[in-house]
Amino acid sequence: MSGFSSMGGLATGSFSLNSDINPFQGTELKEVRDLDMQYSQMRAPGVYGGVPFSIVMGVITLFFLISGAKPLCSIPIKLLVFEFFFDVLACVGYIVAVGLYLHFVIQVNATDVCKKRERLYARQGYTWMNCDVQGSDAAVALFGLITACLYFVGSILCALTIRLAKAIQQDMYLEQNQPEPEGRSHNGKQRDHGHRRHQLNNYPDFPVSTLV
Repeated sequence: MSGFSSMGGLATGSFSLNSDINPFQGTELKEVRDLDMQYSQMRAPGVYGGVPFSIVMGVITLFFLISGAKPLCSIPIKLLVFEFFFDVLACVGYIVAVGLYLHFVIQVNATDVCKKRERLYARQGYTWMNCDVQGSDAAVALFGLITACLYFVGSILCALTIRLAKAIQQDMYLEQNQPEPEGRSHNGKQRDHGHRRHQLNNYPDFPVSTLV
């Protein structure tokens, strides 16, 4: 195995264990390679579990974005309701996922494999190869929390959009089904229809995407 990093071999490090400047020799080199491999395998579930989760969330988000790219009056209320609940669940899901990821990383870093690996690297002066939570792990957690905040904002916007869409559909229903009073002059009817059209024109008639 060549290279090492704070991701435990899942990313390329600053030098290769097979290079001429390799500080490890003999049995120590073999031991470091074995520990790097074990550490990478222990961290793999956190990576291979997070990637599918992010892909699934991204695909669903893209579906709602495409579905919302139409005038608001033509978007089904049920679709907006589904989007609202998805935003809420996605926000909670990312927060939970960040907590589980950090818990998993701390557990892996507390194993004997990580501690022994840390001692071997520290013996050669590479003290940054330790068992603390690394910057890459913090970056993953920060990205997850930012994404959760975006979904939270998206749920608020979606709730406001549902309220607006209901008002638009209600006005359109009243315009189409409200009976005209008998004895109303033709000019009076025209004024009423013009007033309703003016109210509907005040609503936005552009593609709406509530997810941020």
